Amino acid sequence: QVQLVESGGGLVQAGGSLRLSCAASGRTLDMYVVGWFRQAPGKEREFVAAISRNGDNIVYVTSVRGRFTISKDNTKNTVFLQMNSLKPEDTAAYYCAADFTFLNDYVARDARSYAYWGQGTQVTVSS
Repeated sequence: QVQLVESGGGLVQAGGSLRLSCAASGRTLDMYVVGWFRQAPGKEREFVAAISRNGDNIVYVTSVRGRFTISKDNTKNTVFLQMNSLKPEDTAAYYCAADFTFLNDYVARDARSYAYWGQGTQVTVSS
């Protein structure tokens, strides 16, 4: 099994940037699709971005496209979420998730498609 640990969250002013990291152990991420999700208080968990195991297929939720960038570094067994131009509505707990796949270009937006989850990291954007 793969274990995931998120880091990089914090408090930032609107317009600022943060880079979240999702470090994996136990397995190498080159066999896993990885997604980022977020959940604000009182709201359902929301898909943010996902990257295929080969890194060639990337998808974003419309609200973050052009501001967030997902990437992976196989040498560090880590997936990143670079978040720029942050808005107060981006405030949430951010979670990374992974699922084993044989398909190089497979990505998933549905949280139910992911078997492994990290504990989350809080992002707070002040206005």
